[in-house]
Amino acid sequence: MSDTPKFEVIDRRKIKAEEEHEHAQKQPEPAAAPTEAPAGPRLVVPESAAEPAAKKQENAALDEEASPEMPEAPSAEESRQQKSAYDASAQRLEDLVRAQNPGVGPQPPVGFEHLIQQLYLSAMIQMGAGAQEGQRPRVDIMGARQTIDMLGVLAEKTKGNLNELEDRTLQTALFDVRMAFLELTNMISMQGVQPPLPPPTKR
Repeated sequence: MSDTPKFEVIDRRKIKAEEEHEHAQKQPEPAAAPTEAPAGPRLVVPESAAEPAAKKQENAALDEEASPEMPEAPSAEESRQQKSAYDASAQRLEDLVRAQNPGVGPQPPVGFEHLIQQLYLSAMIQMGAGAQEGQRPRVDIMGARQTIDMLGVLAEKTKGNLNELEDRTLQTALFDVRMAFLELTNMISMQGVQPPLPPPTKR
């Protein structure tokens, strides 16, 4: 038997690889990524912007159903028949009035000047004209403004479609009621300002 010692060669690379494999098996698996958004500022979308397009179309359709629709304009034949019936009814009424009041003559046809006169008188009465003597005039200044504005709209919409007499009548009436309105509002403003109180006297 030989006394020479025997040596055993060990491959450390193999052992190290086995240790790393065992260590990897013992470590827990990494947690899944959170599904919630990380903390910090985030974009807030309003409900109106976030609602789907189909929902918006449905709401728009409901709004259209809820809104009142303009009725269809009458046909030319319907307008002609209605005008004929109206004229016949007005003539019967006039005949009844003349039968009860024989002295009343036939009413003249209504023209453009009658419309101007009606609006002119309405505005002046609303500004206190026509009050009986001794009575305080009743003033509807906001109603007068609306009636004057109606005359203004009438002048604007009929521009170029009136003859010389109609245009002069309209412009004169509009000038007069606007002037009366200015005078009345200035008077109201003057009355609304209270004079300063005198200083208290020392006793």
